[in-house]
Amino acid sequence: MRVVAQQPEEIIDSLQPLRVEWQDEVARRVISQLETTPAKEKYAIADVKKILDDHFDDGLLICRLFLALSKDEFTAALRRALDGQSAGIKGYRRDPDKFLAALESLGLLTAMTQCVNRKPKWSDVLVERLRSGRGSAISGQKRGRGVEDFAEAVVKQVFGAAYSKRCAFTGARGDTAKCDFAIPSKANPQILVEAKGYAATGSKMTDVIGDIEKIIAAKRADTALLFFTDGLTWNQRKNDLRRIVAYQNRGGITRIYTSAMAKQFETDLRQLKSEYGL
Repeated sequence: MRVVAQQPEEIIDSLQPLRVEWQDEVARRVISQLETTPAKEKYAIADVKKILDDHFDDGLLICRLFLALSKDEFTAALRRALDGQSAGIKGYRRDPDKFLAALESLGLLTAMTQCVNRKPKWSDVLVERLRSGRGSAISGQKRGRGVEDFAEAVVKQVFGAAYSKRCAFTGARGDTAKCDFAIPSKANPQILVEAKGYAATGSKMTDVIGDIEKIIAAKRADTALLFFTDGLTWNQRKNDLRRIVAYQNRGGITRIYTSAMAKQFETDLRQLKSEYGL
């Protein structure tokens, strides 16, 4: 093969868009079932039962589409409505009435009625593209930022303005790592707070664990690390949560909190403030 010296311009000029067909066999089946689902002024739970009985997995996907929930959000909400029981076909077969009642409690019948009877506009297609694309990313960001803001409100109540937020702190041996809050400052933190709302995908979860590991590796051994989190989709990633709890059990994380533990979070911050003389 002849050796040549290529230029960036020739590669750029030869680039073409990667066009793919988004529909797979599941999508085609679901679309077919949606097209044959009768339009009604009001839906009953018997209509949902028929959708699930025709093809359970496809039917559950249709329910999720009506509710406009991600797979993780839908599964977590359904399991909660089922009191922790299986949200799959085994749970449905074990107690169909309870399963259907759980779906109804999520507002499925209302969502179906509103969706089917809504008068379509040309802009609906573009709005849906915006929601599923940019809107999905924004929703994830807002969920995460909501947890950060909640935690920051408590931090501010205890320490006033004596903290750095969303910064890279300096720890042991001059190592640095990013964290959400460094108290009293990023230059010499004695308390670190990492706040993560979890209602995202598995890849995001990997990022959360990676961030925690970097903080543990960089911080001084005597620096307290508090992890503040929330989100029902942790129920879908229990092994990842166990990994984080294991860090707490080994002393890498001082304590883990959720929004329901806000009072304990504030109490512990005040105690650490006193112990560190801040």
